[in-house]
Amino acid sequence: MATVRWPRVLTPTYLAQLIRQQKNPLTALHLFQIAPLRYPSYRHNSLVYSAMAHQLLSNSSPPRLPLLRSLLSQMTLDSSPASDPLFARAISSSPSPAAALPLFRLLPLSNCPSWPLSFLALLRLLLSLPPADGLPPALRLLSAFAGRLEAPLGAPALNLLVAALCRARRPDLALHVFADFGAHCCYPDRDTYRALMRGLCDAGRLDDAVHLLYSMLRRISQKGCDADVVVYRTLFHALCAAGRVTEAEHLLAKVLLKGLRYPRRRRAFRPPELQGRSLEDMKRITDDTLVSGGVRSLASYKAMVEDLYAEGTLRHADKLFDEMIQRGFRPPVSVFEAKIAALCKEGRVEDGARVVEVEMVERDCVPTVRAYNLVMEGLCKEGKATRAVGYLDRMDRQVGCVASKETFEVLVDGLCSEGRFLEATQILERMLRRRHWPQSGIFDNVIRGLCSSGRSYEAVLWLEEMISQGKIPQVDVWTSLVSMVCLVDDLVKYSLFSDVLEREPSYC
Repeated sequence: MATVRWPRVLTPTYLAQLIRQQKNPLTALHLFQIAPLRYPSYRHNSLVYSAMAHQLLSNSSPPRLPLLRSLLSQMTLDSSPASDPLFARAISSSPSPAAALPLFRLLPLSNCPSWPLSFLALLRLLLSLPPADGLPPALRLLSAFAGRLEAPLGAPALNLLVAALCRARRPDLALHVFADFGAHCCYPDRDTYRALMRGLCDAGRLDDAVHLLYSMLRRISQKGCDADVVVYRTLFHALCAAGRVTEAEHLLAKVLLKGLRYPRRRRAFRPPELQGRSLEDMKRITDDTLVSGGVRSLASYKAMVEDLYAEGTLRHADKLFDEMIQRGFRPPVSVFEAKIAALCKEGRVEDGARVVEVEMVERDCVPTVRAYNLVMEGLCKEGKATRAVGYLDRMDRQVGCVASKETFEVLVDGLCSEGRFLEATQILERMLRRRHWPQSGIFDNVIRGLCSSGRSYEAVLWLEEMISQGKIPQVDVWTSLVSMVCLVDDLVKYSLFSDVLEREPSYC
């Protein structure tokens, strides 16, 4: 147990700081429980409960849900102000809806006046199950909370349901949900139209998809083509693939004419010609025309380029990316991140690294943590973890770019996969200095690798560090340690390992 210096007068802010400083969530829970006993006039508040819940969610793998449920129940009984994001994070961390449901049932008993985030977290968890298992309880949940002010059924909740029905090949039911948006005092957004258009086209219901496009003509008249081009292209590609090229030309001309908000351009408008071309050429012409033929904007370029990168159409995406720059638009960071992700997915990690090192610098765009993480993950997959460590040093030199927990975990896994266990322990030490507590799997890989390379002393030290954080090693890790001790004729190492086993008998 860590030594804690208690103040003369305890405040919730001080206790919350003590809880956050603990590596072991059980130690933090002990401090949380004994504080009211040491100070009879002290009472926990929402700040302390949030810090304790953060410890149970972040430093435990898997999260200690029974303790978390008890903590949230105590917060409800204490009438402490409940936090919707706190419950939402606890529900999202649950392994199954059955484990999340008791947490959600605590919300009506608490004094949290509104909990749409928790409602969405539970709904997302239900819809992540196979359709036969997740859709019926999700529909019951939606019907039970329809009209309630605590968790209003807005566009985000209905969008999740529409997307789930389309994935289940039931776009007919998704159309009924689409028609009920007005009854819930909300309007469909781009995510609604995109999921529904994709579902209708995948199911071959092109006539319904055409009617959906006609329902969007008012939006096109008001906003131009804009970022909705990714919705229109889905229908046009499906019509071309089905051989309905003439209809695709007609609809494309109507969309572009609606999107041209300048009278002079309307008079000079010429619809694109798709007849007599291959399917790939028709798709390329359609995409180019949607972006360049309508009102050119950063939103339309951004949406189309990111969509093409996500599909893996790198050559066409690069062409539109260059055109966006030539038109004077400055690419946002998300476009560069989409390009890096697509390049790394195709195995072109060197090109992805060049985007970070050269292209983003030339466009006065500062690389983000996600951009670095994508490059480092790609390098580690190709067996170049040592070079990936150089990007960690570069992040440290860049102002405002702080390496995340995911960054260190990617590097440690990459180094361990290459057998560089000593370098992995150095990265792990840097991770601990930043107060990022690794998951159990990270410790297992490092300890197992040190045992295989004969580094018994370092393996036992990392075992002690792992146990001090309240994490339990896997059985094969214990087997590696025991085999190493039996093979090495070193009484000092054996006694050190025996001390660990005697102090922590519950882990054996």
